[in-house]
Amino acid sequence: MINEPIFQSHPKADYDADAEEIDAAISRTLKSGWFILGKETRSFEEEFAGFLGVDHAIGVGNGTDALVIALRAIGVGAGDAVLTVAHTAVATVAAIEMAGAYPVLVDIDPESYTLCPHSLSTTIQEYQKKATTGAPVLKAVIVVHLYGHVADLDAISKVVQRHGLQLVEDCAQSHGAQYRGRKGGSFGAVSAFSFYPTKNLGALGDGGAVVTSDPGIAARARLLREYGWRERYISEISGVNSRLDEIHSAVLRVKLKKLDGKNASRRAIAERYHFALQSLGYEVPRVAADVEHVYHQYVIRKKGRDVLKAFLADNGVGTLIHYPVPVHRQPAYQDKVWRTELPHTESAAREVLSLPMYPQLTNLQADRVIEEVKKFPAQAASSA
Repeated sequence: MINEPIFQSHPKADYDADAEEIDAAISRTLKSGWFILGKETRSFEEEFAGFLGVDHAIGVGNGTDALVIALRAIGVGAGDAVLTVAHTAVATVAAIEMAGAYPVLVDIDPESYTLCPHSLSTTIQEYQKKATTGAPVLKAVIVVHLYGHVADLDAISKVVQRHGLQLVEDCAQSHGAQYRGRKGGSFGAVSAFSFYPTKNLGALGDGGAVVTSDPGIAARARLLREYGWRERYISEISGVNSRLDEIHSAVLRVKLKKLDGKNASRRAIAERYHFALQSLGYEVPRVAADVEHVYHQYVIRKKGRDVLKAFLADNGVGTLIHYPVPVHRQPAYQDKVWRTELPHTESAAREVLSLPMYPQLTNLQADRVIEEVKKFPAQAASSA
């Protein structure tokens, strides 16, 4: 029905699209009788590493654990500081804290919403200038490929190398995205992925992966995900319990084969939105010339965003805000981070709005979203 609600994301539709293959994969796994770190997980790890163009993928329990393990695998811990953005899911900063390190926050580029190379450079200089004796020492940078757009990795890598830091990629929203012909996640010393059900590559529950081409980092990540065991029950280092289940791995193997096609569907929906909305006074996503966007979210921007969100909800169109409160403004982190001014971050948090975006969204549904957005200026003017 044309008046049925339109979801902002729709993981059940993603399941329905491949239900027969997914059900067969689950059945195969159940009949095997092996449910933790078995053949399905090993096969998915190999296939995912091959898809990304890296040597190693290590399945873990969720995306936050992937970041924590990635940081610990490169030696980040107590006494260290890690630079990242405040315009991100709180998991990025929570992972730094969970690894025992200190978050230092950098402003975003206002066009891509990803970490700004210039802000990174100036923040490093300011932090080092103001650091007192015994202050945490800068060790790494987590670059977040937000909304499906890979950050400016060439410029960021130059800053990282100049200051002797390590680059970690947070790819929770960028499965399959490319930068200069290479997949995001293949540039840093180590990278982290989430397979939360709404992701471009989503499991049927929590899941994640640490990826790298460094054999030493990979070996340490494998130890860290399971109590530090190389030999069962013997902990060589202090680790955790964070394993990607066999059933999730089997499902992800099915979905990985479909990922490029589904990302292409997302780009087609984005083009439909873009063509219709760019002339209406909305700031639509901009894509750098050397990036292939995968549109985990389609984010528009407008002053008075909250009124628009309420209007669309009243008319059956689901939207979300990614993200309404920057991490440094959240009660849990106000006194736990270091930052300079973050004007682009603050502005984005007030104005961004994520429209419905998932591969199974039909042209009819996308056109209805567009029509409701078009109605809003007239509605707003008539109620003023």
